[in-house]
Amino acid sequence: MALWGWLLLASAAAYAIKLAGYLVPARWLENEHMSRVAGTLTIGLLASLTAMNTFSAGPVLAFDARLGALLAAAAALWLRAPFLLVVVAGALVAALLRLAGIG
Repeated sequence: MALWGWLLLASAAAYAIKLAGYLVPARWLENEHMSRVAGTLTIGLLASLTAMNTFSAGPVLAFDARLGALLAAAAALWLRAPFLLVVVAGALVAALLRLAGIG
C-alpha cells in the first residue's frame, strides 16, 4: 500500500478510536483508579516523546545540542521558571551549542 493509503488508514483508525471513547460508560471514567491511570499514562507518553525527540537521530542515539537544551529546560523547570522562560532557555542553549559546533 502506498504511503497515502497508510496515512488515511491510520487517520480513520484514530478517528474510530476517538469515537469509541464516547461509548465508554461515564461511571468507568469517574473511577479514582482510572483517573490516576489516565494521568500517569499522559506523563509517561509525554516523557517518552521528549526522550525520543532528544536522543534519536534515525536509527542511532545522538547526544547533541538537543540534550543541552533539554538539560537547560529541566534546570529552568526545577527553578520554577515561567514556561516561556523554560522554552527560551532551552532554545538559547541549543543555539549556543550549535554555534559552538556541538550538534
